[in-house]
Amino acid sequence: MSEETKMKLGERLGVAQLVREEGWGAVSARDCGMLVKEAIRLAEEQMQRR
Repeated sequence: MSEETKMKLGERLGVAQLVREEGWGAVSARDCGMLVKEAIRLAEEQMQRR
């Protein structure tokens, strides 16, 4: 997943500012899991549109 895509998802989940200040290592495991879940949901939506 591109850094741009991760940041867009981070914006949606409210962790983008933390990432900008401290990097991805500062994001909790729970929030990372939510980020992956959202990425999967978006990918499934894109597949359905095709």
